[in-house]
Amino acid sequence: MTAHSNLNIVPFVSVDHMMRLVLKVGIETFLTELALVIEEDFRRWEQFDKTPRVASHSKEGVIELMPTSDGTLYGFKYVNGHPKNMKEGRQTVTAFGVLSDVGNGYPTLLSEMTFLTALRTAAMSAVAAKHLARPNSKTMAIIGNGAQSEFQALAFKAIVGVTELRLYDIDPSATERCAGNLAGKGFTIKACSSSQEAVEGADIITTATADKQYATILSDNMVGPGVHINAVGGDCPGKTELHRDILLRSDIFVEYPPQTRIEGEIQQLASDYPVKELWEVIAGKCEGRQSERVITLFDSVGFAIEDFSALRYVRSKLEETGLYVELDLLADPDEPRDLYGMLLRCEAHLRVV
Repeated sequence: MTAHSNLNIVPFVSVDHMMRLVLKVGIETFLTELALVIEEDFRRWEQFDKTPRVASHSKEGVIELMPTSDGTLYGFKYVNGHPKNMKEGRQTVTAFGVLSDVGNGYPTLLSEMTFLTALRTAAMSAVAAKHLARPNSKTMAIIGNGAQSEFQALAFKAIVGVTELRLYDIDPSATERCAGNLAGKGFTIKACSSSQEAVEGADIITTATADKQYATILSDNMVGPGVHINAVGGDCPGKTELHRDILLRSDIFVEYPPQTRIEGEIQQLASDYPVKELWEVIAGKCEGRQSERVITLFDSVGFAIEDFSALRYVRSKLEETGLYVELDLLADPDEPRDLYGMLLRCEAHLRVV
């Protein structure tokens, strides 16, 4: 974007702007372009500051801060996860994010990230499957048909080539809604009556449930040779979706091991259990899928670099679309040391008017 002459002004992308941006670009194009930015940043993974997210857990849910920097830009996301919210008419996950200039510390973007997190999570899942699933994978089971499900389906269609969906949720109305939302989007869709039925014949299995508890969404007998598992729902301590035996049969790929060992499916395993880092596969430093019969598992918990990529991508679209407003966010006195004088001038102005 062109630099603003007023140093107090920061571009803000609202929920309305984000929806309009996605629709203007086209959701599948948006997901595909975002995936390319994620891959670009994963290839330079070693340039980034990396730390597990800072989490505040309660019995109701979690509130997290997710920071990172590549030395030029700094980004962070504020995000919550409260499974009980749905019963209260609220979103389970909401978020906003900031991108800043490392050189002067000034924010260069403030953005909603509830929609953007759903989009980047889906794009990240599809990037992993692009590198780990069997070639020509066409059929995906989605177990857990909540707010993430349509985004996952569209990302896998755009990036991996999935055209057949098998849907299951313990709430049939969620499956009905998901199937309805995806009607006419180029899928063959089957609503299933059980998770067992959903995984039959699937090349890829996505689990995206919300309950904050140890759970067995997939049992060992449900996963055959060659399947790629995209485990999205397990993302905090005490919350898992897969039976431990599945992990022991799989080649496991993660984002950032120190975080995933606390929050991911691999919290069920010993702290030194061998896993592979996805960035090394994307960068060509290690092999992904080793054979047709290997079970690959992307133990996805979400990492700050993915949000950094998403914010970077959105910022690149602002000048051409104009889909933002200018926020008077930062104090900008005429003399940098005279912050109190700025207050006095405001007081004098108010007396006049």
